[in-house]
Amino acid sequence: MTEAPPHFRVAVIGSGFAGLGMAVRLKQAGLDDFVVLERADDVGGTWRDNDYPGAACDVPSHLYSFSFAPNPHWSRTFSPQSEIWEYMKRVAGEYGVDRHVRYGSDVRSARWEPDGNRWRITTDGGTVTAQFLVSGAGPLADPSYPDIKGLDSFEGKLFHSAEWDHGHDLAGRRVAVIGTGASAIQFVPRIQPEVGALTLFQRTAPWVMFRHDRDITRVESWLYRTFPVTQQIARKSIYWGRETYILGFAKNPRLLTVVERLGRANIARSVKDPVLRAKLTPDFRAGCKRILMSNDYYPALARPNVDVVTDGITEIRPHAVVTRDASGRETEHEVDTVILGTGFHVTDPPIAQRILDAEGRSLAEHWGSDVRAFRGTTVAGFPNAFVLAGPNTGLGHTSQVFMIEAQIRYTMEALKYLCKHGLDRLDARPEAERAYNDMVDESMEGTVWVSGGCDSWYLNEEGRNTTLWPTFTWDFALRTRWFDPHNYDLRVDRARTRGARRPAVAARGPAVGGTRRRGGRRADERVR
Repeated sequence: MTEAPPHFRVAVIGSGFAGLGMAVRLKQAGLDDFVVLERADDVGGTWRDNDYPGAACDVPSHLYSFSFAPNPHWSRTFSPQSEIWEYMKRVAGEYGVDRHVRYGSDVRSARWEPDGNRWRITTDGGTVTAQFLVSGAGPLADPSYPDIKGLDSFEGKLFHSAEWDHGHDLAGRRVAVIGTGASAIQFVPRIQPEVGALTLFQRTAPWVMFRHDRDITRVESWLYRTFPVTQQIARKSIYWGRETYILGFAKNPRLLTVVERLGRANIARSVKDPVLRAKLTPDFRAGCKRILMSNDYYPALARPNVDVVTDGITEIRPHAVVTRDASGRETEHEVDTVILGTGFHVTDPPIAQRILDAEGRSLAEHWGSDVRAFRGTTVAGFPNAFVLAGPNTGLGHTSQVFMIEAQIRYTMEALKYLCKHGLDRLDARPEAERAYNDMVDESMEGTVWVSGGCDSWYLNEEGRNTTLWPTFTWDFALRTRWFDPHNYDLRVDRARTRGARRPAVAARGPAVGGTRRRGGRRADERVR
């Protein structure tokens, strides 16, 4: 007889900020019956994998960390990749969640089995089952390779920035960099002094602002260690300062004129050549795409060994990148190394192809190009599943960790509610999911992200912003503060109630729009 696979109450996919945060909160709630499925051999997610030269966070260190685990040891106001990764490993160890991690367990499929009321999860490291599934794979987990003719024919060295080849010596090389996103503006200044020639292929010029980065002084570090409240004050001040960006991004985009003036001043400070300056000046509103931060990107592009090419790439040949200008004239740029700074599968995460409903239909098929979820966390038709860093939870102005923690709190509230009321299954109601996303779309109207004049990765094929949260983050935190059972189909735990009187709680709450009382509070049933 085949031995049944190990069963857990909760299975968490990934050990980045989302997965680790979820695991810590489960431990703190006294629930040890969980497993973290990690495809690599260490925790850390994107901060483990993205170790390219110059990799760092563009959100201040004090805010880009867990609220429950402040780090008084940051060396700089904007943390380098190595420090963030070390911080994550330290959190995993200090909170005892590292022993729940199964390494080398890349999830190949996770299918809902309604009869067993469980998820069957097949990984490279074996099969497990779990009553609840939490995806912490994140939007920056899988690098995106561009669809360029002849990409596979290149005979030199080609790699993505998220899979940096540290064994490849760039000294004296003729290097092509494709892409000008957040990764490229960090590694280009680091490799520019080393390479023989660098050709940057730019499709769209980003807005790049001066980054006020500095060393954290010994006095500051001492204060943070000795009086933790001082670091809490620093964190809160950074948080509220960042929230003011929404006034321009979402409330009155005309306020962004000041930001654009600062951006142009940043170009003028470092680039004297008027032709290059024109190439580097964006033609869309600041914030339409993510605003980047760097003090050395523009100076690097102004160096003699760098050429910025804005003509479109038509193909890649064995030893060259080929472009075509507006008149149709082709140019062959000979290179021996190609580095792709082309981002990640954000709107089409591969993990969605591996999460299957009871009929075997994947979450990716369910979504198509229109990625939606209820409160960015649960998806109708996929019971007992939670998606962290899900649809419309991304940010263009502040720390993603804040949103992840809000989703984790919501997930924990849901689990506690089910346990308290003798329930074993939840499934978001389609009408609640529709109403919630209608609210998101209405809030998105008029924001710079949909009316700023650019074609960003925030938008799907139909032009809908499926990625970002449209307003203040504290608003999202309030919406996810408590679990809202009326927006779910709920099932009584039959094993627990067999032979006993059925619990008073209804298996299906009232329709969206009604009201009920919960814990002494009057909860507005409308999706707001």
